[in-house]
Amino acid sequence: MKRREFIQTTSLAALGAATLSSFSPVNKKKIGLQLYTLRDVINQDVTGVMAKVASFGYKELEVYGYNDGKLFGMKSKEFTDLAKSLKMRVTSGHYQLGKSDAAKSIKGSILNGWERAVSDAKESGLDYMILAYLIKDERKSLDDYKFVCEKVNRAAEVCKKYGIQMGYHNHDFEFKEFDGQVAYDFMLKELDPKLVSIELDLYWATVANKNPIDYFKKYPGRFEQWHVKDMDKTDPKKQVDIGTGRIDFPSIFAHAKMAGLKHFYVEQEAYPISSIDSVEKNIKVVEKWF
Repeated sequence: MKRREFIQTTSLAALGAATLSSFSPVNKKKIGLQLYTLRDVINQDVTGVMAKVASFGYKELEVYGYNDGKLFGMKSKEFTDLAKSLKMRVTSGHYQLGKSDAAKSIKGSILNGWERAVSDAKESGLDYMILAYLIKDERKSLDDYKFVCEKVNRAAEVCKKYGIQMGYHNHDFEFKEFDGQVAYDFMLKELDPKLVSIELDLYWATVANKNPIDYFKKYPGRFEQWHVKDMDKTDPKKQVDIGTGRIDFPSIFAHAKMAGLKHFYVEQEAYPISSIDSVEKNIKVVEKWF
């Protein structure tokens, strides 16, 4: 499929449930939310915001910000128990590498207190622990990416002991070339596929002019989790509510089985009105896909 066709403007609401229900291994009982979407409000009223998320219909959650045994100011298991009481489940969490000076203070990064973080994740019922982001000075060269892959593979060994799956989440910078090699392609070769799954951010891959389906075909079964957010029709660096942009999600979800998809999370980092408004609108669109 040509990239022009891939990013063509699509009216998702008009496509209807039949478009995806025959192809996708997931359904609306498993629609997830990356809570980073609500970073501007969740710490002000954790219980109230979580209750709203549950009322919208989200069933799975991905957390962020683990530090020293806590999530959103609560003990990590206390938070996941709160989610459970609202009939939601925390399935995945985002973590840091911890090499950068800006991240060395985090207790629970791959390089600082990792086994404790894994133990807490196990106690809290998480299935996945994801390296979420590389700070700028952690990704300056191909050697930096090699270091990352080595540390992630080792971190994955610890996860395996606890029955948790390690993973890596991309932005657009991984698609830059170093010494003639695309960093993301280098990582997919260096990360042990038996230990490390990939969480593909569909928006950031598209920003980098990459077609996710090409990666599904080249590395089938490796992309167990996805981030779903939409791209503005005129400004590729701008995020918009799902269904109002130009990413052709039905075409991508039609390849979910090939990709190995098990969970996906709605995520958004900029909003037309407010984060909570976008979270509510997004699930209404996504539910129509199934």
